Amino acid sequence: MPSTSPYRAIFAAPGAKEFSAAGFLGRMTLSMAGIGVVTMVSELTGRYGLAGALSATLALSAASLGPQISRLVDRHGQRRVLRPATLVALTAVCGLLLSAHRGWPDWTLFVFAAGAGCVPSVGSMVRARWAAIYGDSPRELHAAYAWESIVDEVCFILGPVISIGLSTTWFPEAGPLLAACFLAAGVFSLTAQRATEPVPHPRGQHTGRSALRSRGLQVLVVTFVATGAIFGAIDVVTVAFAEDEGHKGAASLVLAVYALGSCLAGAIFGLLRLSGSVSRRWLWGICAIAVSMIPLQLVGNLPFLAVALFVAGLAIAPTMVTTMALVERHVPRAHLTEGMTWVSTGLAVGVALGSSAAGWVVDAAGARAGYAVPAVAGVFAAAVAFLGYRRLRPAPQREGSGADGRQDHEDRTEQRVA
Repeated sequence: MPSTSPYRAIFAAPGAKEFSAAGFLGRMTLSMAGIGVVTMVSELTGRYGLAGALSATLALSAASLGPQISRLVDRHGQRRVLRPATLVALTAVCGLLLSAHRGWPDWTLFVFAAGAGCVPSVGSMVRARWAAIYGDSPRELHAAYAWESIVDEVCFILGPVISIGLSTTWFPEAGPLLAACFLAAGVFSLTAQRATEPVPHPRGQHTGRSALRSRGLQVLVVTFVATGAIFGAIDVVTVAFAEDEGHKGAASLVLAVYALGSCLAGAIFGLLRLSGSVSRRWLWGICAIAVSMIPLQLVGNLPFLAVALFVAGLAIAPTMVTTMALVERHVPRAHLTEGMTWVSTGLAVGVALGSSAAGWVVDAAGARAGYAVPAVAGVFAAAVAFLGYRRLRPAPQREGSGADGRQDHEDRTEQRVA
């Protein structure tokens, strides 16, 4: 078994521990907000369709605004952009909680949910800092991306437990309220750390084109729309299924087990010295996620569901690490934060579609039928990955990338194997 030295090594860089810790706080919002809104609205109204639609609105808004915020970050720096964007998001979240608490008309909920989409992609900001430090050190950058995937999964272990637990045992708005507090603490702490902030690339250094013009990035984003639909649907259906079983509060624990599987796989993945094609590893990862949806169709009780989700989670973090490595190779460095955010945007759009579709299916046919939604999304993800695979190989050389030589070697290796 490899030693844990890769993780120790990456934190030797000054300020690395501090910005990673700030990123952890900021990303707790991602794991708490959507499921918190679902729990809050279902507790207050009993309407899963409305809950899923609001969660979808929040995700779609973030998907629309997130890449634009990140593009501004690439040009002007994290501090100048993230602080005002976060203040807008926090104001909208406060309005959402107030309108839900007061029982205002449904349209007010959707207006405030749309405004809350100004939440910045904190994970992309942290990964951009790692890329700025270790962009010319492939081994360290692999470990750094793996570490951040572990942090993501820890957030998804703790976030739903905290959010659902608070909203079901304290008061319905408690989960989303704490998520907003985590966002404020994380973003303002991160932007206070100027020494590790990536150097912005002024307008003159940009081509004027979006990072999404990259053909490889297009494949990654579309595939992650389907992957996000899996995640969004599982969140909503699991809450409904646990309620049908008479243990709604246990949904947070079951979802934590899902994230735990991903966390453990990511920790091991970061220790490995891998060779061969990155794009091929990515393809197998997407297929593994799709296949893992099959056991959910047989779910009959919460213990079985927890085991099935744990196994399903094993493919997530390694696939995310590989995806970020592909983004780093297909997108110019001046657009790196935007490129990473587009992947998060694809996930957000998918979460929106998946949670909304799952809410409708649960309302119409019950919780068990809802697990058909992530299965369909998995099939679509695998299909897009197969059809778009050739766009990911070989990755084009991009100016200033430390990965160019390594990519050339991997591409030649893959072509000989193929």
